[in-house]
Amino acid sequence: MSDNDSRMNLIKVATPLFAEKGFNGVNLREIASVAGINVSMISYYFGGKEGLYGAVLREQFAVMKRVTDLAQLDVDPMQKVELYVRATVARYRKNPYLLRFYTSELTNPTQCFASIVKPAVQEVVKTLQQLFADGLAHHQFREGLNPTDTALALAGMINFYFLLEPATGELIDHSPERDEELTRNIMDIFRNGVLK
Repeated sequence: MSDNDSRMNLIKVATPLFAEKGFNGVNLREIASVAGINVSMISYYFGGKEGLYGAVLREQFAVMKRVTDLAQLDVDPMQKVELYVRATVARYRKNPYLLRFYTSELTNPTQCFASIVKPAVQEVVKTLQQLFADGLAHHQFREGLNPTDTALALAGMINFYFLLEPATGELIDHSPERDEELTRNIMDIFRNGVLK
């Protein structure tokens, strides 16, 4: 196995362990055992537990960088909102551990928060802020709308839906087959709150 394959295997093995137990709940021996390697290889590839955890977070939060691509699209702001909603729903479906890392780092930040998590979150919020500022400038959204509060409300609406899934499974079907309906519902709720 190449060095790159070994590194990627360690990240793959460590991701669910860190997501389930948190940074402090996982030790290197456990990761090495599950990966079927000598514990010293973690230090060799990552410099230790913190380095491996950082690599896991960088991989998890890298998908959020795609949100900034919205700013480059030549479509109206409301279409960008819908693209953001669709991309966020898809992001959580494809990255089932992302929300765990997100909430864990926001509520109990590790040494990786400032360098990995905070910049990723801020880029998303900045992109959405600009999107809403553009919509206001083009008179598509109601006057007095605060772009930052609106960005946080939209992001929060989707994040909280997925965060509550374990507690609301008996109340609503959270299956991927409902993603189109979920997107429509979010857009209806949001559109009625921001359109002029």
